[in-house]
Amino acid sequence: MNKINHTLDIDIKALDGQFIGANWIKSKNNSYPVVSPSTEQILAHVSLPTIEDSDYAVSLARETFDNGSWSKLPIKDRIEICERLCDSIEKRLPELNRAWALESGPTLSHARIINDQVGVAVWRQMLISAKNIKWEEQREDALLLREPIGTVLSIMTFNGPIVLMGMKIIPALLAGCTVIGKHAPESQFTSRLISEAIEEAKLPSGVLTLLAADTKVTQHLVSHPSIDMVSLTGGTAIGIEVVKQTADRLARTTLELGGKSPAIILEDADLDSTLETLVPGSTAFMGQVCVNLSRVLVPKKRHDEIVDALASRYKSFEIGDPLFEGSQQGPIAVQRGLERTEHYVSSAKQQGANVVTGGKRPSNFKKGWWYEPTLLSKTDNSMRVVKEEIFGPVTSVTTYDDYNDAIRLANDSDFGLAASIYGKDDELIMNMAKQLQSGSVAINTAGISFMQPFGGYKKSGWGKECGDEGILEFTQIKQVIRG
Repeated sequence: MNKINHTLDIDIKALDGQFIGANWIKSKNNSYPVVSPSTEQILAHVSLPTIEDSDYAVSLARETFDNGSWSKLPIKDRIEICERLCDSIEKRLPELNRAWALESGPTLSHARIINDQVGVAVWRQMLISAKNIKWEEQREDALLLREPIGTVLSIMTFNGPIVLMGMKIIPALLAGCTVIGKHAPESQFTSRLISEAIEEAKLPSGVLTLLAADTKVTQHLVSHPSIDMVSLTGGTAIGIEVVKQTADRLARTTLELGGKSPAIILEDADLDSTLETLVPGSTAFMGQVCVNLSRVLVPKKRHDEIVDALASRYKSFEIGDPLFEGSQQGPIAVQRGLERTEHYVSSAKQQGANVVTGGKRPSNFKKGWWYEPTLLSKTDNSMRVVKEEIFGPVTSVTTYDDYNDAIRLANDSDFGLAASIYGKDDELIMNMAKQLQSGSVAINTAGISFMQPFGGYKKSGWGKECGDEGILEFTQIKQVIRG
């Protein structure tokens, strides 16, 4: 295997500062280490945003929204400015993909799919949607005006710092809001590269600031009285805390939270074609994807056949440096993710689950947060590994008796983000899809549509991202009547 040798060979401005409003500002805190998940080496020391930095960013956003021209611009002008930003981000995608691989460990092939394909498609669709929305609509007895909600805090995660620009930031800007984009502290490089794109696109001062902030600053921003709306992508526990911190001022919240998504394989499913999407749908980015199909429900009579086939695919992954083109899986992005994964696998074994493949750190890596893609059998819905989101490379296989039992097991969860059904009986599958308590159901495939409104049921969140609805979440309706 090629020796891993990660170095920061990307030209990134102001590792010792923040881009706030329209200027790079030196920060007082320059001691945060960016650690490679592949090697555990420190790639750079950067400045974390301080409370003072965040207050300044919010004050600019507040002033710009209340007294500036952004929210009052014709929609065609906001579209034009946002399009400049999209152009500038797209120009930097090769650098952004490499930066993301360095700081968080996705393979370059995964980065290109998520950013070059999905990300570009999402923010380009947002620009089209903004043209088609009825911002003013005359109904029978009233004129309806869709107006921006105000200042928005958009909290993003390390597993999608670039694509989430299209799902959160661009829609809020198009709606006329001013935005503080809060990247994860692990997204230091990507956040600064996107800030350079904001600078190049010449967005008006105060309209958009990105801060790759830690928990202390994030909590300060969430509770800030000048933040009118919080849009969060993150874990369910964090979502609950956001609701508590915004409750006193009744700030608007949209929450895209955790998942424990089931894949139901029916008795008549073609296994080869099923595995083509089920395997990547259950293992992408080492399971660090909110819609990851981490629960596979199989008929008892096909259990051994399906488990053997899945195990063969899981064992075949080329685990290696995410910067090498041939790598199919990289490391887990954060050390706490590795420790959490180990904890859940240990718990599953204690509760009687069988480790079919994986379940340990690969022996050929002396440093880094590596873990083998893991397949568990003999699991049931009483086990923590089945009930709780791991956000790591662990898939459980559970048997069911009939399709009613499969629906029962699938819905027996606090989560309801995504699901898949594999089989040949279209009428049966559609009937099952209607019964699943899930914000998205994929038939004979995995994943979601990023062109249509997406969001979870139950503890997987509230509100929608993508589609026209993804922009309208950042608006409020005013009615105007005449006497």
